Amino acid sequence: MTISPFEALACPLDSSALQKNGNSWQCSAGHSFDIARQGYIHLLPVQNKRSRDPGDNKEMVAARRDFLCGGFYQPIADALSQAVFPEGFNESAMNCLDAGCGDGYYLRHLADRAPKATNLALVGLDISKWAVLSAAKQDKKPSWIVGSNANLPILPGTLDRILCLFGFPVYPEFARVLKPGGEVVQIDAGKNHLKELREIIYPELKEPKQGQDVAPKGFTNLETSAVCYTLNLPDKGAIDNLLAMTPHLYRASSEGLARVAALESLSVTVEATIKRIKKD
Repeated sequence: MTISPFEALACPLDSSALQKNGNSWQCSAGHSFDIARQGYIHLLPVQNKRSRDPGDNKEMVAARRDFLCGGFYQPIADALSQAVFPEGFNESAMNCLDAGCGDGYYLRHLADRAPKATNLALVGLDISKWAVLSAAKQDKKPSWIVGSNANLPILPGTLDRILCLFGFPVYPEFARVLKPGGEVVQIDAGKNHLKELREIIYPELKEPKQGQDVAPKGFTNLETSAVCYTLNLPDKGAIDNLLAMTPHLYRASSEGLARVAALESLSVTVEATIKRIKKD
């Protein structure tokens, strides 16, 4: 197995091909993007930002890193690897994007599980510069990019797989950059995901929105599976880190957050759905 950076990158300003030139990436129109000292590339133009510092902040990234490195979501990472490398998989090479990569936990886990005969070209993209910075510090082999799923800085028809894990899929963009027959592996929270935590936070639970069974335009459903298990969080640190990874940290009332802060430990249900869809 060989892990290498994915380099079929596109200029976020005019969509032309980027070429690496020393410590920067440049297009034929003269647009230039420096490679940061830590090794990542910032390809999110200021005019495409919805805020000054979009995505997870520095504290949220640190909490997510600590939680995931604790192995609490390893069953989900294992299920992802099985979906990307199903039984009978025999591809000699694969170009793979993690669209919303966070600190790169799932992409690193995937690389560790890849068949020895497969050469992987990997790229992790996130709108949070803090997430991409954390990912680049932990693993130098993939390409790490600050960018948006709404305007992927990737050349058309160059990817074999796209991972979208608890994130925001933009299917027209995914279809544009995938090769014919390429796949999206999508993981979303199930109906009972973190139900016990939500029961503590909110006086009344709302039914979570469930994804549609109909494949997005331009795609065909392949298979759907699920992961469900009970997770024991042994201390306040693990509980706080989990809460910081969720939107509940900002949606909850002060009373709800106070109830969580009083906990010494917590057992929660983890439930996730894994869906594979193929570009037509």
